Amino acid sequence: MERSLVLVKPDGVQRALIGEVISRLERRGLRLVAAKFMQVSTELAETHYAVHKGKPFYEGLISYISSAPVMAMVWEGPNAVAAIRQTMGSTRPTEAAPGSLRHDFALEVGRNLTHASDSVENGANEVALWFKPEELVDWNREVDRWTFEK
Repeated sequence: MERSLVLVKPDGVQRALIGEVISRLERRGLRLVAAKFMQVSTELAETHYAVHKGKPFYEGLISYISSAPVMAMVWEGPNAVAAIRQTMGSTRPTEAAPGSLRHDFALEVGRNLTHASDSVENGANEVALWFKPEELVDWNREVDRWTFEK
């Protein structure tokens, strides 16, 4: 079972789209295993975006993600990473598939509403960065047998 970090970034929070993001992921069949509404510290932002350190947009990323609260969540399911990224749409909203969150609600890369892990490995690393093990809830839904093959 794959897990992915999903953030509703400050623009999504300010535009009252947290429920929309959750609803789409739930309807997709994914299972929520952790969630917290939080203000991102500079330290957490720098660690999360460390791969971009030294790039021209790095400082903007840090100041933006820590500018207002985010909704941080962990979602799981078979092929969760790919399913979540498909639900979110391309990083560039004008290239996102119709029906994706970014196609439906965003116009610019710098205000693309969400973050989702880009690989299973990064999903595990990001979940560990943003959540303590005891914050993750292992549970089964009755509908899982109708959603997941195994």
